[in-house]
Amino acid sequence: MSTLSQLKPASLWQLFEKICSIPHPSKHEQKISLWIQDWAKELGLAIKEDAVGNLFIKKPATAGMEDRKGIILQAHMDMVPQKNNDTDHNFITDPIKPYIIDSGEWVTADGTTLGADNGVGLASALAVLASDDIPHGPLEVLVTIDEEAGMTGAFGLEAGWLDGDILINTDSEQEGEVYMGCAGGIDGNATFALTSEDVPSDYQAFNLSISGLKGGHSGVDIHTGRANANKLLVRFLLNASIDFDISLTELNGGSLRNAIPREANASFVIAKDKVEALKAALADYLATIRASLGAIETDIDMLLISPEDFEQCWTKSTQAAILRALNACPNGVIRMSDDIEGIVETSLNLGVIHTRGSKLNAMVLIRSLHDDGRLETERMVQSVFELAGASVVFSGAYPGWKPNTDSAIMQTVRDTYESIFDKVPAVMVIHAGLECGLFKTAYPHWDMVSIGPTIKFPHSPDEKIEISTVEQYWKLLVTVLANIPKK
Repeated sequence: MSTLSQLKPASLWQLFEKICSIPHPSKHEQKISLWIQDWAKELGLAIKEDAVGNLFIKKPATAGMEDRKGIILQAHMDMVPQKNNDTDHNFITDPIKPYIIDSGEWVTADGTTLGADNGVGLASALAVLASDDIPHGPLEVLVTIDEEAGMTGAFGLEAGWLDGDILINTDSEQEGEVYMGCAGGIDGNATFALTSEDVPSDYQAFNLSISGLKGGHSGVDIHTGRANANKLLVRFLLNASIDFDISLTELNGGSLRNAIPREANASFVIAKDKVEALKAALADYLATIRASLGAIETDIDMLLISPEDFEQCWTKSTQAAILRALNACPNGVIRMSDDIEGIVETSLNLGVIHTRGSKLNAMVLIRSLHDDGRLETERMVQSVFELAGASVVFSGAYPGWKPNTDSAIMQTVRDTYESIFDKVPAVMVIHAGLECGLFKTAYPHWDMVSIGPTIKFPHSPDEKIEISTVEQYWKLLVTVLANIPKK
């Protein structure tokens, strides 16, 4: 596997390679946090940690630039842990293995998410701190925790820790686009109580899995037509429960509410005299979804195996309620924006289904540019699941980042980009949850913008970053720092 040290800018890529070597999935950022703290202290930089685990690093202004407005570079230290079925990897203990592909055009990881979201942004902020030849005014770096699994760091950010007036978020994923707003979101959790009965003596047990889907980010990839493994499996199971009288014993799919599910599986029992008909129906179903989704989902597979027998299965009423509710639950794009062409306004991801003991939980993530769109979709989801007898709880609501068309830093970034690359960047709103909306709670005066290199398929093992855009992003970032106006 090719080393990243040959890539430019060398300081950024070397730091990213180091970040990859330190396990840092969401909820397990202790190792990367300690490394950042030790690294900053070795450079003689002032660093603090708040009660929730956010880090704050200060660097004095370059000589002669003390009168510039204070600027904050911001990144999150956690990454989404997703891997292929055939990859042996423990995200809590094992390093990510990045390597160069496509004749030197992209960097990806060996069977796992790469963590370029937001590891490259973090590396860029640290590279600025480490440099002696990048001019800048008073500089602070804010590194938050747990952005991918609940935005705990952004929720816990308190006033008084930072002095700057301008924040550059480094968590965007498309070079040539400058973001000045983002969607808000909320998590939904539907819980079903499971009732069971004895398995008839003439029934055979099976496990059915669906795999090979691409998955991806439930915000930036939600409009791409990528299939949801949970929805595809439930569709077949519902038909099989009607046509072949199968009885489920377990249903699981997906692992993160903000990742489009790539895999799902179910265990069930069926009368032995219906097994062959079920297998034929499964072959037909697989052929159907391969034909209808094959332009995007090129590797869909479904596997039926015979495990040990089960003693208990769900009752018919429990099974019917669960499968019908999951089948009816909306998923994907709910509405496109009327105001911004090509941008999703409201979406829903049925991200996780898991069976635990006597309960089944279904987890969704709703995103919307507007509170009304989010609330409307909440009620829709609540109606579907409560009609089926589930209890529904919504939590973790975070606000969108309302665009400010008069933003001075947005104009600075736009003008700087045009001066460097001789073209005007697209000023956009992203259908993903950046932390900027939450920052406004503690720091309402901040003028904010978000930029980044091109990252494709984050939150999936297909994640990759375009090498040439990292150099473009770096050039833009350091030039913007030099162009920050006086106070």
